[in-house]
Amino acid sequence: MAQVITKKQIQQMPCTPYEAMRADLRTGDLVFCSGSYVFSRLIQRFTHSVWSHVGIIYKDDNLQRIFVLESETMIGVRLAPVSKYLKDYHGKNRRYRGNLVVARVQPDVDSQGIKRAISFGMDELTKPYDNFEIVRIALRILFRIGRRLRDRKYICSELVYECFAKAGVNFRLNDRFVSPDDIWKDDSVHVLHRVL
Repeated sequence: MAQVITKKQIQQMPCTPYEAMRADLRTGDLVFCSGSYVFSRLIQRFTHSVWSHVGIIYKDDNLQRIFVLESETMIGVRLAPVSKYLKDYHGKNRRYRGNLVVARVQPDVDSQGIKRAISFGMDELTKPYDNFEIVRIALRILFRIGRRLRDRKYICSELVYECFAKAGVNFRLNDRFVSPDDIWKDDSVHVLHRVL
């Protein structure tokens, strides 16, 4: 189980250069982000967590590329090269402002389960980001309202949750929303690397 962690503890974790860990990454690994952007801080505040984003690694051996399957603010569900996070985040010629940690679901999900998870995520490509979900989450917390029914828009953690559900992995979540922290704290999630 990945334990509750602070930003200071993340920064104290040993860093592994991306090129040194690249070969160890597998499709289905999780990427957790602890950003220092304004929207990242809002998510962290609402969820009482250091995590602001989560995505799934998709490793394409034919192309020799590694992507993050994610739902990104104002963009929606997409595949982004991991290298974009490390060198050219949002086309600004600089790395992601924050910390990146890679984790793996253990015991390993069988290859057919991972295929179902990734196939589902690929089918959801271009679905919109749920830009108003953060506001709805705040209202559900404030008024103690249960989680709403699924629609066809995603915040990052909803996409990861739905993909892994197709693989038979049901992350533990609270009754009002699913956050990156809910996935991080699941018993099946184990930390691999902090990425440099």
